[in-house]
Amino acid sequence: MKLTYKNFYSIITKNYIFENKPSIAVAVSGGPDSMALLFLLNHWIKKKKGKIIALFVDHKIRSESYNENLKMQLYLQKHKIESIMLRVSKNKLLKYNMAEARNNRYILMTNYCRKKNILHLFVGHHFDDNLETFITRKISGSSIEGLMSISNIILRNNIQILRPLLNFSKKKILDFNLSNRIYYINDPSNSDKKYSRVNIRAYLQNINKKKIIKKDFLQIRKYGNLYKKMIFEITIKNILKINSNHIILDYENFIKNEKLVVEKIIQNFFSFFYPNKNKLRSSKTEKMINELLDQKITFYNLGGLNIKKNGNFLIFFSKK
Repeated sequence: MKLTYKNFYSIITKNYIFENKPSIAVAVSGGPDSMALLFLLNHWIKKKKGKIIALFVDHKIRSESYNENLKMQLYLQKHKIESIMLRVSKNKLLKYNMAEARNNRYILMTNYCRKKNILHLFVGHHFDDNLETFITRKISGSSIEGLMSISNIILRNNIQILRPLLNFSKKKILDFNLSNRIYYINDPSNSDKKYSRVNIRAYLQNINKKKIIKKDFLQIRKYGNLYKKMIFEITIKNILKINSNHIILDYENFIKNEKLVVEKIIQNFFSFFYPNKNKLRSSKTEKMINELLDQKITFYNLGGLNIKKNGNFLIFFSKK
């Protein structure tokens, strides 16, 4: 599918739900992906009579980033698009790497959204980004869920993160910018080979290799969705009672499941009670499951998630 204003409008309408006259924020780096997304959303929001703001972040890793952001803000001002630059505090700069910059970026943007009562933050990840993430996670031995890579919708800091360009390639985004004369800048770090993602991107320039990776990735996505459905169905079968305070399971039936399934369900319960915390480490969860199987425990605290065995009941509840 070609990336056009009309096609994008259909995608947003079909796949997402918004309040009347929505207020949205867009993560903007000034690069081709985020600029395309911003102009697409600006076109859409006008029809919805809502509000849009572009969020720039000065990571303070590259000295040029501040002036680049100012330049792009002036460009957006000419197009009557509101924007703001958020700046990372010096005490948040410890490692000066991409992971830290990404984490600081999301913290700043989601905190801004919460402060301004904005429920939706849009990010410009595309299909090629997903392939790069897939390779990175495959190398690191990620689980099937990890290999599914970047999600279309996630909740972070109680803000909905939306990525509507995930089915579009980088080429289609560049073609859209060219057709609509959208200005953008290129981040020099995108060609710096000290970053693993840059080397993976170069690897994917080979058309044949990219076809193989794409086929592999799409298969993982297909079976990953089936896996998620299976986990959900097993979870529902084992739950005896659930509310905002606790979840009660049938212990004997629950523990009969494969260890990996038990681990995943426990991790899902943790996310249910603590949606804004990082995921549990597999090693900690596995240790708890082994002790539960050996019937060595009647109570366990897993990162704040309390787990209590009472007869044939297994009760999960948050720390008060």
